[in-house]
Amino acid sequence: MAVRGQVPLAVAPDGPESIPQRRSLGGQSARSLLLTVLGEYVLPRSGTVWTSTLLEALALFGVEDKAGRQTLVRAAKAGWLASERIGRETRWHLTEQGTTLLAEGSGHIYAFDPTRRDWDGKWLVLVISIPEERRADRHLLRTRLAWAGFGSLGQGVWLAPDTGRQSVIEPISKGLQRPTRLVCFVAELGEIGDDAELVHDAWNLEDLEQRYRAFITEFTGVAEGEPSAAFTVQTRLVHEWRKFPFIDPGLPTDLLPPDWPGHRAHALFGQLHERLAAGAGAWFDETERRADARHWGPPARPTPAG
Repeated sequence: MAVRGQVPLAVAPDGPESIPQRRSLGGQSARSLLLTVLGEYVLPRSGTVWTSTLLEALALFGVEDKAGRQTLVRAAKAGWLASERIGRETRWHLTEQGTTLLAEGSGHIYAFDPTRRDWDGKWLVLVISIPEERRADRHLLRTRLAWAGFGSLGQGVWLAPDTGRQSVIEPISKGLQRPTRLVCFVAELGEIGDDAELVHDAWNLEDLEQRYRAFITEFTGVAEGEPSAAFTVQTRLVHEWRKFPFIDPGLPTDLLPPDWPGHRAHALFGQLHERLAAGAGAWFDETERRADARHWGPPARPTPAG
């Protein structure tokens, strides 16, 4: 499973909605989709890309030209991209900040595995005391703890079935406006209570299960067809999968319901991503070559020998 701890620099997905082909997207969703495209296709290549390539990619998901350009400007203002004017065209370069953000995000996406079979029966219990008026700190801490796999029992009590996560508690608390009192314990359930009840109280597994099943339904039996279709499906696949590291606490199999769909969803993601990689990459590379040709002209023909 993924190494969990401090919330990564990668921007969390906008929400649980899927992004079907040709649906118009709002600003936040367009930004999230742009991050998926940058991380999946630009980062592993040169780290540079033409405006037209990104606009064509976003257009496949219903993002209009004007909205796409605004999304690029916002990404530049956020420090992820830097522009270079070449004639009448603009070429975008990943900044150091953008490269770090995308590399960390990609690392979490591809390292994430919801399958964790071993458990020693011990709980890590965390007690937190933050006054109600410190709402910003309370929200930030809740977000970071949830991403790190902790579940809330209410009244400032959090728990995780992994004592090794003690190491992430201090980094999680950094960045708060004021110091916060944190105390953790390692515990086992006594004669009163039930592990399954704790899981039910601390995590919404019903919602997570529905999302995994929706993912499986959406991507089972998809046909990639032409490279543009492979690109669309691959981008949707990664865009939807990248939500799960933020919402799946990575519970051991002993604490999950029977036939947990997260295992099947993970296998489907890996198989489909590998199958689509060549076609999706071919569409992106060909779109970049067309942009190169518009600016630099077609490559010179070799001079015949003799």
